[in-house]
Amino acid sequence: MPARHATIRTTALIVASSLFMEQLDSTVLATALPTMAESFHVSPMHMSVGLTSYMLSLAVFLPASGKIADRFGARRIFCSAILIFTLGSALCGQATSLDFLVAARLLQGLGGAMMVPVGRLLLLRSVPKEEMISAMAWFMVPALIGPVVGPPLGGLIVTHLSWRWIFYINLPIGVLGLALVLRYIEDVRETSPGAFDWLGLLISGLSLSCLIFGLELISRGALALPIALLVLAVGMTSGAIYVWHAGRTAAPILDLTLLRVATFRMSVLGGSMTRISGGALPFLLPLMMQLGFGMSAEKSGLVTFTSAAGAMVMKATATPILRRLGFRRTLIWNALLASSVIGLIAAFRASWPMSAIYGVLLLSGFFQSLQFTAYNTLAYADIERGRMSNAIGFYSTLQQMMLSIGICIGAMVLNGAVALRGENQASLGDFSWAFLLVAAISLLASPICATLAPDAGDGIAGRGGSKVQHSGMR
Repeated sequence: MPARHATIRTTALIVASSLFMEQLDSTVLATALPTMAESFHVSPMHMSVGLTSYMLSLAVFLPASGKIADRFGARRIFCSAILIFTLGSALCGQATSLDFLVAARLLQGLGGAMMVPVGRLLLLRSVPKEEMISAMAWFMVPALIGPVVGPPLGGLIVTHLSWRWIFYINLPIGVLGLALVLRYIEDVRETSPGAFDWLGLLISGLSLSCLIFGLELISRGALALPIALLVLAVGMTSGAIYVWHAGRTAAPILDLTLLRVATFRMSVLGGSMTRISGGALPFLLPLMMQLGFGMSAEKSGLVTFTSAAGAMVMKATATPILRRLGFRRTLIWNALLASSVIGLIAAFRASWPMSAIYGVLLLSGFFQSLQFTAYNTLAYADIERGRMSNAIGFYSTLQQMMLSIGICIGAMVLNGAVALRGENQASLGDFSWAFLLVAAISLLASPICATLAPDAGDGIAGRGGSKVQHSGMR
């Protein structure tokens, strides 16, 4: 392999180590939630805060990631982010209560907010556009392995060791990743990063944190409903203030003018509906397998990893599908298929043969991953290279917020159903209602995708003889 291609491969794999660490952490954690709840003496359904606290921190700090990388250098910020994430992981492993865990996850989220988007920015700026497909293919390898090995690894750790090791396994990965970045990755930055929008960061952070925290409070019934609604009202009001601020600021922290780009706007709106299900499923599935079916954490992990396996199978077929059908038709019909399969998960019962459950989860992972791949590729198709950091920050922020909302919706339905029945633990029927609601929300993506132009993204899909230029797949 020529030296240039070897360098591209090395850069992509090293940068992808951060995504591998984050993906592994989240999938392993989901499997361990019931065991952690027992350790902290709380309801398993209240453990959703262990996931949303991380995403809350991501949503608050993600908008600043590109700007900070432009100002201080992407490699420097990337290394700092890996250190913070690794330190947060160590503290999570030391948690003695749910509150301690939440605080440590917030710190971990600060590292994650800078780690993954800045790593992607390093790759986008280090690799020539004509080599982007090759770079993204290598970038995806560790990112795909994390979700596949996460559930069974989490089940094995929880069953045979301690749930604390699901965080400790990040420590050697973080140290190795840091050493490789310092050794092989060059520093890249914008020559004129411009003024930093501190006020915008404050307002957007207040809005996003209040919206996510308010939904989390409602989903757990942690405080009186009027207080939770007040928190949501503060979030919506500060969000409206941010829109006003962004329209009067030369370089806002979240550039709303990006929504004028049709392909980016559709990826944000349609992707938001799909990502709600993408956030809810990893939270609901392990709980359903352990609470509803009475499986051990180890067996639950071996079942739920099937979705990730379906996602990996999809990666080999995404390009041919998009090249043959185009983005518009793929997104419209795949949204219908993905939503229908989520509806089938709602019908899971103990009488189902395991082969059927495996088959449905495999299809779910396949269709969901195809939808995400299409959105993530199309989102950056018409974005100018100079606006790439703004686009990544904006898109990543909305992505994490929708994943958080998905978790909150799943927890809200479960806790509401349990409260109505006057019991302490969710039943299979409660999980069915949660999956049906998530499927209905996911279905809304189909008409949104229908607003795309028929030839949208044809250039990057390689249709009609056009050469693929670059990809935004994660």
